[in-house]
Amino acid sequence: MFFKEWREDLVKTLISKGYLYSSKVIRSFRIVPREKFLPINLKKKAYIDTPLPIGFEQTISAPHMVAIMAEVSDFKEGNKVLEIGTGSGYNAAIMAEIVCLKNYQNQGHVYTLEIIPELYSFAKKNLEETNYDNRVTVILHDGSIGYADQAPYDRILVTAAAPKVPTVLIEQLKLGGMLLIPVGDHYFFQSLIKIKKNYDGSTVTEKLGGVAFVPLTGKNGWKS
Repeated sequence: MFFKEWREDLVKTLISKGYLYSSKVIRSFRIVPREKFLPINLKKKAYIDTPLPIGFEQTISAPHMVAIMAEVSDFKEGNKVLEIGTGSGYNAAIMAEIVCLKNYQNQGHVYTLEIIPELYSFAKKNLEETNYDNRVTVILHDGSIGYADQAPYDRILVTAAAPKVPTVLIEQLKLGGMLLIPVGDHYFFQSLIKIKKNYDGSTVTEKLGGVAFVPLTGKNGWKS
């Protein structure tokens, strides 16, 4: 297979289109093998810039959307990150390559929550097989309520669209932390929202443009 070459071609395309620009995120995209986070029948499509189905009405986000969220998040080495919506585990691996560099003194960590048991198992297996399990903890949990056990977090990323921003997620942010969450209708007409928590506890909200994510489920998500 030509996965490495395809990966490099995708990275160059994302750079040329302005989705990738920081050295740490570019490095992460060059290292993480997206094909390892897909069902067998879709591995050959790993480096097409499109979302792909991973079962249970869920998708792995298009690479350009993963790039946008990673760049906007401005991760730092040593950050403690909470991801809501593990999916196949790919995005968690991308983040881990940025915040949990090997041999870095101040090791960060990614905690990722998945509400669908089968995807929890799929992601856990994928992250173990790609040796990210020491930097990423996958938890079967309702992500819409966050994860108080490890709070507060430097960054919280939500990879499913909520009807509104759950206040509990803002509460679980560190002072100076950032929340990135799609908010809007059930499938379309959503906005990517960035919320920065100031050191005095106040927040600043910014809309970053239109997106289309699967719906967030759980207590603070969409009711099925």
